[in-house]
Amino acid sequence: MIAKPAPSRSARRQARAAADTSSPQYKWIVLSNTTLGVLMATINGSIMLIALPDIFRGIGIDPLQPGNTSLLLWLIMGYLVVTAVLVVSFGRMGDIYGRVRMYNAGFAVFSVFSVLLSVTWMHGTAAALWLILMRVAQGVGGAMLMANSNAIITDAFPADQRGLALGLNQVAGIAGSFMGLVLGGLLAPVEWRLVFLVSVPFGVFGTFWAYWKLHDTGIRRPARLDWWGNLTFAVGLISVLVGITYGIQPYRGHTMGWTNPVVLAALIGGVAVLVVFGIVETRVAEPMFRMSLFRIRAFTAGNLASLLSGMGRGGLMFILIIWLQGIWLPRHGYGFEQTPLWAGIYMLPLTVGFLVAGPVSGWLSDRFGARPFATGGMLVAAGSFVLLALLPVDFHYGTFAAILLLNGIGMGLFASPNRAGIMNSLPADQRGVGGGMSTTFQNSAMVLSIGVFFSLMILGLASSLPHALSSGLVAQGVSAADADRLAALPPVSVLFASLLGYNPLQTLLGPAALAHLPAGHAAYLTGRGFFPALISGPFSTGLTTAFGFAIVACLIAAVASWLRGGKYVHTDLPTAADVSAAPGAPEPVAAHVTTARPGPVVVASAPPPAAPVATRAGPVDGRPRPAPEAALGAYTLVVTAPGYRPALYAMTADGNRPSAAVDAGPRTNGRITGLVYGTAPDSPLPGAALRAVGPRGTVLAYALTGDDGRFQLPGLPHGLSPAPTDEAPRSPRGVQARPDGAALHLKLDGTRS
Repeated sequence: MIAKPAPSRSARRQARAAADTSSPQYKWIVLSNTTLGVLMATINGSIMLIALPDIFRGIGIDPLQPGNTSLLLWLIMGYLVVTAVLVVSFGRMGDIYGRVRMYNAGFAVFSVFSVLLSVTWMHGTAAALWLILMRVAQGVGGAMLMANSNAIITDAFPADQRGLALGLNQVAGIAGSFMGLVLGGLLAPVEWRLVFLVSVPFGVFGTFWAYWKLHDTGIRRPARLDWWGNLTFAVGLISVLVGITYGIQPYRGHTMGWTNPVVLAALIGGVAVLVVFGIVETRVAEPMFRMSLFRIRAFTAGNLASLLSGMGRGGLMFILIIWLQGIWLPRHGYGFEQTPLWAGIYMLPLTVGFLVAGPVSGWLSDRFGARPFATGGMLVAAGSFVLLALLPVDFHYGTFAAILLLNGIGMGLFASPNRAGIMNSLPADQRGVGGGMSTTFQNSAMVLSIGVFFSLMILGLASSLPHALSSGLVAQGVSAADADRLAALPPVSVLFASLLGYNPLQTLLGPAALAHLPAGHAAYLTGRGFFPALISGPFSTGLTTAFGFAIVACLIAAVASWLRGGKYVHTDLPTAADVSAAPGAPEPVAAHVTTARPGPVVVASAPPPAAPVATRAGPVDGRPRPAPEAALGAYTLVVTAPGYRPALYAMTADGNRPSAAVDAGPRTNGRITGLVYGTAPDSPLPGAALRAVGPRGTVLAYALTGDDGRFQLPGLPHGLSPAPTDEAPRSPRGVQARPDGAALHLKLDGTRS
């Protein structure tokens, strides 16, 4: 007796993938793992905002010194800029090389650079530059995670559950931005390195969990990378975002740097390069940025709404931190060293609103579409910004918390349905790049909102702060020369001091000036009363202007969201040649299906015409081209599933040659139904693809099995009785049988196996 050789590592992984993906629990494993990844990435995007004072103290840098302003900004913005720039490229690479592969690499990269961020042995500027570089590299891992997580979820979940799944993932990501504030406030006072180390155990666990349990079930299209597109996109977007970053810093005698020739060159040059990028993408065979996707109204409207809502939400976080840390908390008895933690805690109602509204609106959008909930969410958010603008600077917390809760509910109502609407509108082989494009809009909105909100706040402060600061200091006995010197400082320094929870007067006045003041006056100036009260009036002016911008952005986002149309799900009709792709991963041809009625999309195919019509890939707009098939007397039924080798069944449609082993199926009115299973009929295979392929290799009908392994295959001639034949099936044109993988089995209704 000859022993069988042990299965190869590849065969074992294929068998494990087949077992995992056929389980009804697989989609929930996908959701939990991707939610962990996105939560980790977004928490790290905001955790430094609260921890910055402790980080700068730990490395021995005063962030308010003029030369250190750039270090402060790049520690905040570097991560955001990198994720905004790279998510499209990594999404496209996921479409080509495998989304799960790119996602797993993101977990590993993120974890490695989280460790490197915490092992800084240097001090001063060198330490700050090290943190910036490691933070940028950590953003590369974050971009890999964010670029592919939505596509992996969309691949794993059926269309009627994507809203809930993407909603939970999206809300976790947004909530992570605010959870990072609390974690930063808790960990940084203990040890600033914990801010970076906290994500390492989750990153290591997520890396091994994703490698073992996640499998590529989506469509993978081999293609060459669009190097010119990647290069022009990165250069253009980085130039614009860098220009915004330096535009909010003072330049010579100006309060901001928008007149700085370097800033103008970066902004204008960046926009010009992005125009070149757009031209390049219309000329290359395999573009990184699929401009044709913008022909899909739901995709375009959803991304425009996402960009505008992100600009409102991103700036809100910074405004609330400045408001709480720099003014409200010190005026209510909190020391400046305590304000980072309590600012995060007092902002929790905003996170609660996200967590409550997001999953509910996502579930409802699966039934009724994204438009009513996304539009309504933006209107609610705009109303909450109106209430915040009417709130006095020294507010009652109960009122403030209620408005934050309302804002969180509005943003949660919007985020989940909007993301599901965007992902549902994408062809299956474009989900990686399309999801990356959407994340680019969202992350770019964060950087844009920082530039816009800071600019508006600085303009508001510049109009009234110098006089208030000078007169206030003179009233406390400070010399007119020292008061005028401090009043001439750029308002951005005051803004950053409030953001960091600093009282800068002790540093700015210096020990010599304070020594000439009465002890009571000196204590008052350097305590928690003078500085917050001084900037409250000028801050209120800037606050009203900033909230006005947020209101306008949310209202335009509501209009864009309404223009997306009714419920829309893009399904894909493969060609016969596509069956030769990886098992269970055929290449699609677009077949747009729009429905305004609630309920799942059961059959993933275009509605059948009166006569059998095949669909072949066409170069025009990615749309299907009908090709007539000869009168149907026999055809091949092709069944594929991830991890299994394709099964071919020779079928007769005329009922003249029924097998002795099976009974003829019932007369069908143009469709057949049945069950696809693996080892036994009690192990059904969800997500298996079935195609009726004619003699010339054209696909006549296409369907996917549901969670119970059952299917309905439409598009066949009416009134005929399909039955398996006794003949061994021959591969139709374009179909290549594969020897690897486990065997598939098919049971037609009305037959016995």
